[in-house]
Amino acid sequence: MAIGRSPQSSSQTPDQGAARRPSRARGIPEATVARLPLYLRALTALSERSVPTVSSEELAAAAGVNSAKLRKDFSYLGSYGTRGVGYDVEYLVYQISRELGLTQDWPVVIVGIGNLGHALANYGGFASRGFRVAALLDADPTVVGSSAAGLPVRHMDELESIVESQHVSIGVITTPPGAAQQVCDRLVEAGVTSILNFAPTVLTVPDGVDVRKVDLSIELQILAFHEQRKAGDEPDRTESVLDRAPGPVRAAAAKLRRAAGGSTKPRTAADPAKDAEPTAQGKPGKPGEGELSAVMPA
Repeated sequence: MAIGRSPQSSSQTPDQGAARRPSRARGIPEATVARLPLYLRALTALSERSVPTVSSEELAAAAGVNSAKLRKDFSYLGSYGTRGVGYDVEYLVYQISRELGLTQDWPVVIVGIGNLGHALANYGGFASRGFRVAALLDADPTVVGSSAAGLPVRHMDELESIVESQHVSIGVITTPPGAAQQVCDRLVEAGVTSILNFAPTVLTVPDGVDVRKVDLSIELQILAFHEQRKAGDEPDRTESVLDRAPGPVRAAAAKLRRAAGGSTKPRTAADPAKDAEPTAQGKPGKPGEGELSAVMPA
């Protein structure tokens, strides 16, 4: 996706930006802010079942935290349960929704309408949680003009005018990684101050712009780590790093060793004698350094 730059057009004044961050002004820790949506989700489920009150223990279990942490978090909101009764569910829903800024409508633009962009556009939970998809944007002429969730896909050239006219402050990036930073820059220049990034890359933003990253591959890799431990299949500590690497990585490392005149067989942690041998530069080698330096030269 090739993204050109357009003149900056900000629809948000400094005073408006400050008003959108009441949690920071009130000194609520970021870790607490990150847990508020968990409490809200659990409370909303209780409200839908017409449950009037809930104890800290019950709510903590539903949200997946411990009750002491929950009570501490709620103290930042000025909300304290009644002994023997618990917390008023409806009032807590209101309190947390207000603190998260969900008592108003937040227009959102989604940039990059591939499979993931389509899925997000069709997600029905935005509206009930205080968010409205204001526009879908893409730079691919074969995508522009199509529709998703009843909205037309518009060209990136319209970004600045959409942000200004719709008062958009939240952007969602679902582009390929190579285009994500350019899209991010365009969003920031247009006046967007909060970005949800689904592209598998790290974005650079100026002060005053918040970025939340969602990387599904990283989450799956973490789950794979836990599955391996549960199965008792821990890595053999005598193996080289490259012994467990994908085939193309091992092949590239072997090619680099051949070019350097070294052995094509990876060294292992169980071979300390070779680790102590001088390197090609005549300097002592460091344990475990050989195979990594071959793949990642300084």
